[in-house]
Amino acid sequence: YKMISEYTWPNHDLSSDKDAVKKLLQGCKFDHDVAYGKTKVFIRTPRTLFTLEEQRSEMVKRIVIFLQKVWRGTLARKRYRRMRAAAIILRAYRRYKVKSYIREINRRFKNVRSMKDHGKHVKWPTPPKVLRKFEEAVKNIYNRWWAWTNIKSLSPEETLQLRAKIATLEALKGQRADLGLQRAWEGNYVKRDSPDTASSFTLISSELQRKDKFMRVLFSCNVRKINRFHKAEDRALLITDRHLYKMDPMKQYKPMKSTPLYNVTGLSVSPGKDQLVVFHTKDNRDLIVCLQGMVPANESRIGELVGTLLSHFKSEKRKLQVNISSPIQCSMNGRKCTVVVEPKINQSHPDFTKSRAGYILAVPGN
Repeated sequence: YKMISEYTWPNHDLSSDKDAVKKLLQGCKFDHDVAYGKTKVFIRTPRTLFTLEEQRSEMVKRIVIFLQKVWRGTLARKRYRRMRAAAIILRAYRRYKVKSYIREINRRFKNVRSMKDHGKHVKWPTPPKVLRKFEEAVKNIYNRWWAWTNIKSLSPEETLQLRAKIATLEALKGQRADLGLQRAWEGNYVKRDSPDTASSFTLISSELQRKDKFMRVLFSCNVRKINRFHKAEDRALLITDRHLYKMDPMKQYKPMKSTPLYNVTGLSVSPGKDQLVVFHTKDNRDLIVCLQGMVPANESRIGELVGTLLSHFKSEKRKLQVNISSPIQCSMNGRKCTVVVEPKINQSHPDFTKSRAGYILAVPGN
């Protein structure tokens, strides 16, 4: 019964066991019902004994609960120490993997400046899962540096051509078959396609430059166009940084009409391989042309025309809307119409015909 008294549990500090028993019974207020012998205690009534048993049973429950609490606390602290140790090990391992990955990147790419392709052939190390986003960011940084390293060595003309190709890729990628990105873009094609009359074209271009003070020629090509009487005719198209000129190649490239470039609001092209392009203007007098007379004959110049104009408009902080659709919606002399491209087997070269809804561009079917 020593557990039921604070003076005897777990061990007493009294002078003898007899004194401890007396202290226990006095604490329970049963000293009037007992008598003490040399080695025994004599209890007068059974009630006292039953009460001591009840107090002992109650104390056993409390001790068991206390032991369970202490043991559960011990297990929790042990589990916590294991989890904390695992977290420390995991953190150290992650730090090791990160450092190893960064060291490997540094080892593979430290000499890219002296490489011929500036490290484009170098294989990237496999990153740990925690560094997937970091890998994307590092690759973006490297790609920007690689692009800048290659661009800074280009001439001004090559830089303009590269910007035009990027503009073409952004506007037409996945929406048109042949963009002409693999070849060099010359821009001024009338002299190359028509060498017999190149001198006349050069003379007229020089006169226009003195008159209109334009800085450079953006694009030129022989075209098939529709006039205001809905008839198709051969013309030459000259686009400078200030004007869009229509010329008559049968009259030594006499200028027929010029449209200020600020009056052009957009371009429309078809998704096919044809060379149809529609220039949309603010006064709803759109220009419908089909590029022709290319040398070689199957060369596609729509991508170059679109990219060159987009790049020029962007440099002047103006917006040029580019639409890829079939049929193409446009406006001729203020009247709404559509242009449809139709391949025909017996067609030798592209040509326009009038239709009820607008115009049809017949192109060779093969």
